[in-house]
Amino acid sequence: MRPLTLIYWTRLALAVVAGAISTAIALTLGERGLTTFVNGLTIALLVYLITFYIFKAQFKGKVEKQSKIMTQGIGVYFFAWLVSWILIYTIVLGQPPI
Repeated sequence: MRPLTLIYWTRLALAVVAGAISTAIALTLGERGLTTFVNGLTIALLVYLITFYIFKAQFKGKVEKQSKIMTQGIGVYFFAWLVSWILIYTIVLGQPPI
């Protein structure tokens, strides 16, 4: 599998994990509204940045443009995070988080 393809699919899977973590944190803190969204977004950004540094170290010589490591899968990551976060939160509590 090509490095950029691996980065894309890994970020998609980690977006679902970040959505589950965002739900767990929101339920633990017991907050709703904008604070819940900001906390969830912070978790999503943190997971994304961690994956960037891991992928940068792992695929440094294998990807032509190093900027592609940062941008590969960014759209699908945040969309999948938002969808999975809202879906998991709604299943658990019966109402959307926002």
